[in-house]
Amino acid sequence: MKAGAENQRAKGDTLVCFALKEEARPFLKIVAEKSGVSILIVGIGRLNAEKSIREFLAGGAAGQTSPSGKPRLPALVLTCGFAGGLNPELKLGDVLFETADEDLRVRLLSAKVKPAVFFCSDRIATTVAEKQTLRGQTGADVVEMESAAIHAVCREHGIPCATVRVISDTAGEDLPLDFNELAKPDKNLDSRKLFFAIARSPGKIGALMELQKKTSFAARQLAAVLARVIYQ
Repeated sequence: MKAGAENQRAKGDTLVCFALKEEARPFLKIVAEKSGVSILIVGIGRLNAEKSIREFLAGGAAGQTSPSGKPRLPALVLTCGFAGGLNPELKLGDVLFETADEDLRVRLLSAKVKPAVFFCSDRIATTVAEKQTLRGQTGADVVEMESAAIHAVCREHGIPCATVRVISDTAGEDLPLDFNELAKPDKNLDSRKLFFAIARSPGKIGALMELQKKTSFAARQLAAVLARVIYQ
């Protein structure tokens, strides 16, 4: 931990990071009238995540400063959101975690969150074949795109950090579209490309609606677990 980092923290404050607003929406409703929690939408991918959390920490939690005038850091950072299953035993809505902090590990286990091995990818794993390849190459249970960058920044600042993610698509299912091809250069979704992709393949509409139902369910499951972890 950096010298003086502890007394620069907002005691008890938690920063919860999500890539997308859709991932955060149910949790936002839970914390709307509660204090001590900040939510940061970091965008998709490592570069966006690193930029967003560095800017947040440089400004301090909610703009607060310590008596020394330095930005007041959160006591805890959680990197959250959707994840793809690589382990075929994982089901839609399963909430999993990974952390190097032993106290956090105990806290998450006591909240009935399952430990897992995460792989932080540079692209969305959209097919069963791609997921099987990643499973074989990395041995990971779960794939996502932001947490490695967030953990790295937290280590620099001496802030305990955990990945807490929910399975939104399992190892045995393809996504209805290759969302990598529908992304802008900054990796966020290009709505114009999505519109034309649907126009070219209207038969995908049903599968996309089903995916939306699954992700909404997954986001609610994650929100309930995060509330248990933070407020227990």
